[in-house]
Amino acid sequence: MDEQDRFTYEFSKHKDVLNPSVSKYLINQGFHAEYPDGKKFAVVLTHDIDDVYVKRKHVLLSFRFFPEIKDMHGIMNLLKGNLDKRKSPYMNLKKIVQMEKKYDATSSFYFLANGDDIFGFKYDLDELADEIGYLIDEGCEIGSHTGYYSYNKLDEIEKEKQAIEKITGQKIVGVRNHTLRFRVPESWEILAKAGFKYDTSLNYHDMVGFRNGMCHPFQPFNLNEKKTTNILEIPLIASDIAFRAFMKTDAVDSWKYLKQLIDIAEKLNGVLTILWHNWTFSLPTSYSCMFGKEWTELYEKILNYSYRKNAWITNCRKIWEYYEKTGVLKLD
Repeated sequence: MDEQDRFTYEFSKHKDVLNPSVSKYLINQGFHAEYPDGKKFAVVLTHDIDDVYVKRKHVLLSFRFFPEIKDMHGIMNLLKGNLDKRKSPYMNLKKIVQMEKKYDATSSFYFLANGDDIFGFKYDLDELADEIGYLIDEGCEIGSHTGYYSYNKLDEIEKEKQAIEKITGQKIVGVRNHTLRFRVPESWEILAKAGFKYDTSLNYHDMVGFRNGMCHPFQPFNLNEKKTTNILEIPLIASDIAFRAFMKTDAVDSWKYLKQLIDIAEKLNGVLTILWHNWTFSLPTSYSCMFGKEWTELYEKILNYSYRKNAWITNCRKIWEYYEKTGVLKLD
């Protein structure tokens, strides 16, 4: 485990993470997946809303990347957003939705209801009521992003869930733990007790791929208690921050991974879950200037490629609902 209580790819013995060996085994045993309207596979779009306002440290950190991207205009936009939160380039949720609508896609947005964070206070959820209302009107899913310090505390998680439900006026069924803090199997048990129907936290924070060999949702089995946990896991497969901050790949090399992952999901009738943070879309600037416009273009490339392959491009709630209705995996 690292200092943030995460099991890392670096220390894992399972290095062949681009091979969904467990899903392949299940398929060889007679399992197959089916999706609406004859779609062969699913690409699931998710966004963690970690920041909506520019912090001073974001401006300072942007100079670290300046020699690489030379985006002084972006740095100035960060500075303006820091001085006046109404000008924050991270308030771009409508822009994300409009891009996805071009490909008949809908996504999940995970919001923090607990602003206490190792990286400093995040935001007051009440201030985002209008943005959340817009997302709901557009058919997007609103989920919970558990607080950094509360991810393993049932009472705190329940309070966060209730706070989001108060704003949305609807039951929140999905969750992803902030910074992917997760303990197997304890986190599944806690989230299930909190009333969540699915989780989408399971992956390495420092690598893309199939952490447990699955490219399909599954119901976790608790080896300690010898029983299944009453929650659906929709594994996270690839994220912007894993590519940029940990794997150190640029948008060109990241696409090579993403194309391979999409092709694998298509071949195995799988479910490929993508995480792109809202600050990655905040052109002409982005989070500490880490992400240039090529990362927004890369996201649209994912949408376009998946659309042309006739994927079901959807959100996690739709996957859970379909699983509840029909079962994602069926035995011949």
